[in-house]
Amino acid sequence: MSVSMRDLDPAFQGAGQKAGLEIWRIENFHPVAIPKASYGKFFMGDSYIILKTTALKSGALRQDIHYWLGRDTSQDEAGAAAIKAVELDAALGGRAVQYREVQGHETEKFLSYFKPCIIPQEGGTSSGFKHVEAEEHQTRLFVCKGKHVVHVKEASVPFARSSLNHDDIFILDTTSKIFQFNGSNSSIQERAKALEVVQYIKDTYHDGKCEVASIEDGRLMADAETGEFWGFFGGFAPLPRKTASDEDKLPASDETKLFCIGKGQAEQVEADTFTRELLDTNKCFVLDCGVEVFVWMGRNTNLDERKNASKTAEEIVHKADRPKSHIIRVMEGFETVMFRSKFTSWPKTADVAVAEDGRGKVAALLKRQGLNVKGLVKSAPSKEEEPQPHIDVTGNLQVWRVNGEDKVLLPASDQFKFYSGDCYVFQYSYPGEDREEYLIGTWLGKQSVEEERASAVSHAGKMVESLKFLTAQARIYEGAETIQFLSVFQCFIVFKGGLSAGYKKHIEDNELTDDTYSEDGSALFRIQGTGPENMQAIQVEPVASSLNSSYCYILHNGPTVFTWSGNLTSTEDQEVVERQLDLIKPNLQSKPQKEGSESEQFWDLLGGKTEHSSQKIAKEAETDPHLFSCTFSKEGKLKATEIYNFNQDDLMTEDMFILDCHSEIFVWVGQQVDSKSKTQALSIGEKFVENDFLLEKLSHETPIYVVMEGSEPAFFTRFFTWDSAKSAMVGNSFQRRLTILKGGTPIIDKPKRRPASSYGGRSGGAEKSQRSRSVSFSPERARARGRSPAFNALAATFENANARNLSTPPPMGRKIYPKSGSASPDSSKLASKSAAIAALTATFEQPLPARKMIMARTVKVASPKATPESESKGEDSMSSRIESLTIKEDVKENEHEDEEGLPIYPYERLTVNAEDPVAEIDVTKRETYLSSSEFKDKFGMGKDAFYKLPKWKQNKLKMALQLF
Repeated sequence: MSVSMRDLDPAFQGAGQKAGLEIWRIENFHPVAIPKASYGKFFMGDSYIILKTTALKSGALRQDIHYWLGRDTSQDEAGAAAIKAVELDAALGGRAVQYREVQGHETEKFLSYFKPCIIPQEGGTSSGFKHVEAEEHQTRLFVCKGKHVVHVKEASVPFARSSLNHDDIFILDTTSKIFQFNGSNSSIQERAKALEVVQYIKDTYHDGKCEVASIEDGRLMADAETGEFWGFFGGFAPLPRKTASDEDKLPASDETKLFCIGKGQAEQVEADTFTRELLDTNKCFVLDCGVEVFVWMGRNTNLDERKNASKTAEEIVHKADRPKSHIIRVMEGFETVMFRSKFTSWPKTADVAVAEDGRGKVAALLKRQGLNVKGLVKSAPSKEEEPQPHIDVTGNLQVWRVNGEDKVLLPASDQFKFYSGDCYVFQYSYPGEDREEYLIGTWLGKQSVEEERASAVSHAGKMVESLKFLTAQARIYEGAETIQFLSVFQCFIVFKGGLSAGYKKHIEDNELTDDTYSEDGSALFRIQGTGPENMQAIQVEPVASSLNSSYCYILHNGPTVFTWSGNLTSTEDQEVVERQLDLIKPNLQSKPQKEGSESEQFWDLLGGKTEHSSQKIAKEAETDPHLFSCTFSKEGKLKATEIYNFNQDDLMTEDMFILDCHSEIFVWVGQQVDSKSKTQALSIGEKFVENDFLLEKLSHETPIYVVMEGSEPAFFTRFFTWDSAKSAMVGNSFQRRLTILKGGTPIIDKPKRRPASSYGGRSGGAEKSQRSRSVSFSPERARARGRSPAFNALAATFENANARNLSTPPPMGRKIYPKSGSASPDSSKLASKSAAIAALTATFEQPLPARKMIMARTVKVASPKATPESESKGEDSMSSRIESLTIKEDVKENEHEDEEGLPIYPYERLTVNAEDPVAEIDVTKRETYLSSSEFKDKFGMGKDAFYKLPKWKQNKLKMALQLF
């Protein structure tokens, strides 16, 4: 479209340059900007143009244009608003979506800009500057409709019982009190939303100083407030049944019609089904769907043609007397999801270079006029930041491999090793403010069988139920792991093949070759991840074409090990390779290979040199989230209603919502949702992905999280301005908001949880640093080359000093087990410490290679409280307890009671920080004064077994117990 300065109204110059709202009122057929203080105040006799600019995460700006027509506005002003909206779109480069809004029938998207509601005022431009708030207060009756956004309309007959009905919510605004009348057929959610309007009226028209009363339909004269309410209507009497008014009637649901607009005439397009190919870039079209009437503007049409198409749409609506119809104008290449869904086939959206070019021409013209055009040109993409996990990474992890219908607990040394043919269940617990937080989930390998996938989901579901749904649940697919998942594991290796019975049977039944990873065979691993907190090693085909210049690789064939660094990799990538090498092939020196200077032996192991890619595997960029309310139709189909400009208050405790972030899906479940629906939350997430309501080609393997109200993790709440107290309140949505509105104290079912800002394991106070098990990956601090701090401090001394360890730093001076603040720890804490020491002792007796495979996390033993697995199938869910008991049995055969004739003192008096320390003893032999039973409780073994250990091992155990 050619652009001329005469086509641009001066009022629109410089519009849309930054995120936010801009509003113009039509005065004498021209747009006049109104002050921000008046935003949200609309007069029934006027027409307005509203521009909403949104800054996307990609750095681009997106615009939506609405023109609002008051009930009493003139036809000429309404036409001027429609035309000026088209001109504003041209000024913005022809990319905005345009909506026609009629008073009383506004779109939910428009109303979401002015939460909780808009209440149009009498008058127009001539009376627009009257100080309404200075006038004497008038008693008014409002009708409220809407579950997610509220449509507010002033009743035409204020004080007649015929104005009331059983289906809607009514607000009676009097001089000293605001009454909310809840029709008996209205929903709890509608009542709760109407309370937001009550709050708005109280703050706007009463300066926050008036009483509020809630009146329930059908309670007659139950209390004084109810009697006071009915007194305004001449006393109580039965309400009439509501009759449908003309305004309530929806447009006739005739078949969808498509019209081609040419020379001011509309010619219907005859077609059995509508496809994208019917639309011509040189023309404009009108798609009449009844409730929505779309105007599609081809990229090569001029401004006059677009105005004519808009007039045609207006005429269609007026002739059919359809006041509730919405007219929506879209530009080719920037069609809405709703518009595209009306066509049986629509190609994948491509970049629209012409529209971008047109936007640039507009910017150039305005720049020559001396105007700032920053917002009219495409923003440079923001620098990619390291993704944040938004989860505490200092907790306890347990992993089970699914084996048929059973599951097998993995030892700590193997809990980061996954096989593509297997399914896994994991439970991660981490410290909260008042209690342990849980994340329970499944990981499904690409080669896993359906039976074991179902078994994994079933096991995880039982674990969630055993925790009374007070946990987050995740379903993760191989290749689509989230940053939270990877940060919890810190190191993650995916091997080919599988070890489960289901996979083995599948291979045997289908006579397939079992390519399960073997340490003695040939294997190639692609190394990826942003740092030590989320290292990954993915086994790929051992051929040269698997290489990529953007990654590092580990190649081994028995004892021969190569590391390969692509030309596009960084020193950080190569450091991660060293860390992974210690886990995949410890004690073996590798032969470094740089891209372009590889040895013949390296290429021989890959079957010969061939071309390989330098294109990095595309990573899902974080997109702007969309919130949907989910319900089921009578036919059992999932219905999703988008909630625009959402906030925490949009999450109703009676409902389930889906937060669509494209790369991951969150299903939020309210406390008041019934138990059966809670168990189906994961299935609802699956159905949402299958339906792909935003037509964004969601992968069926998109990760899904289920989040329960009151137990929301930080990686969910980060999308909101979150108040933990709100999600912890008891009662339904209406009861909660009424309590707050009346100034009462909300009832909380648990203390406030730790704020989200403390999560992540990347920063925090001294207490956080004591628990952290990962090295912060930032340029501001010196990097310790090695695994996490806890592992480094132990491995540096426990391992043979002569053994190869390329990445383990010297011992760190940090205490491994922070001392309890209590001088007399309770038995559960002592038991936990004893089991942890026993677990450490077991590593002394392992052969060196096995010992080096142990991950950074030292598994703790939980206190004897209920855990998911202890309540399902009678299994003990804590891997640390199982390992501890096994270790103690191993050392028992080497123990015997040892009597040295020394006096026996209580353990608490033998520690250096004891309140009443034992005097006149050999401080170098404090432990010998302990009784054998006490000694065993502290060290996990008897005295004889302890003193048979090398001196350096004894010292490490002493240090761990903080005896010295």
